[in-house]
Parts: sequence; structure tokens; C-alpha cells
Amino acid sequence: MSLNLSVNINKLATLRNARGGNNPDVVQMAKLCEQFGAQGITVHPRPDERHIRYADVVELAQQVTTEFNIEGYPSEDFLLLIEKVKPHQVTLVPDPPEAITSNAGWDTITHENTLKTIIQRIKKTGARVSIFLDPNPNLIPSAQRTGTDRIELYTEAYAKAFESSPGPKETANHKKKPESAETDRKSTRLNSSHITISYAVFCLKK
Repeated sequence: MSLNLSVNINKLATLRNARGGNNPDVVQMAKLCEQFGAQGITVHPRPDERHIRYADVVELAQQVTTEFNIEGYPSEDFLLLIEKVKPHQVTLVPDPPEAITSNAGWDTITHENTLKTIIQRIKKTGARVSIFLDPNPNLIPSAQRTGTDRIELYTEAYAKAFESSPGPKETANHKKKPESAETDRKSTRLNSSHITISYAVFCLKK
């Protein structure tokens, strides 16, 4: 299995905003991540701009030389930003504006038609689309019907359980999903999020 690492630099922006000024410089930090071997840079601009700001996204789009992935809830402002900067990948998450961090995936059964319309709009920019999904194999068929290119696994339950050895439920859910995606449509690929260092080492060993 080949793994590519995209580094989320949101927390660097949080630190910068708390300190005031431009230290750390998120553009420079993104460049350093690339120099150290990261295959991509990820940002998640939120409406309150408490970490990555929309202006950061515009500047990063001009400087990032690896894959640029923008996560976010598909509000009209977010979609306009995507149409402006045209990133390599857009990851859609169902976060409400007040969410501290992403803590659930899309209910693709309920929101299938809405997501289909949004994804069609995003694909006109040339971007690849990924949608944030809980590790529930039952959601895969409707996820694939939205036209998404990838599904991103929400791995928090697995990551939390990893230190004490993940139980049958966490392991089974994450094993079933890739198999289902591979069976249903060869072109659908998998991303994972909220990876701990221990889980990353485990993946590399596999």
C-alpha cells in the first residue's frame, strides 16, 4: 500500500493568530513541510477565520508546489473561494460553523442529492473531490452516487482505541470500507484523517 502525507497547517495559523503578527508564517511553514517530504498541504478555512484565513488560502494556492487540499463546509463563500483558487483537491465536511474540529462524517443517504449538486459545481474548477465519511460501509453506495472521487475516513474512534489495541468494532469498520469501495467502484480512492503518530507507524508497517 502506498501512502501520501498531506500536512494540515491549521494549528500553525492558530498559533500565529494568538501571537499576533505573522509568526509563524504559514506560507513559509508550508514550504518547509514540502521540503521535508510532505506530498501535500491541507487547510480548513472556517467562517470565523480562527486559524487559516481566506487570504491565507489565496496566498498558499500561489506558493504550494505539491498537492493543495482545501477542507470545509460547502457554504457559498467556501465554494466561491474554491472557484477562485482552484486547488488540486476539495474535501467536503459537514461541520457547523461553531465546530471546534471535524467530529463526524456526512450522512450521504440523507444528503446524496445536495452533495451531488455541490460536487458537480466543484468539479468544473478541475479539482478532485473527497467527502468526509464515518467508517460505516452502508454509506458507501450513496457516497459513490454523489460523484465524489474519494472518501476520507473519519478515524478518531480507531485512533483513540489504538494505544490500547483497537477492538473488533473499530478494526472491522475500517477493514470493511476499503473492500466495499474497491468492489463497488474501482475509481473511488480512500483518504484518512485525524491520524495519530502511532497509527501512522502502524499503517507504514502494514
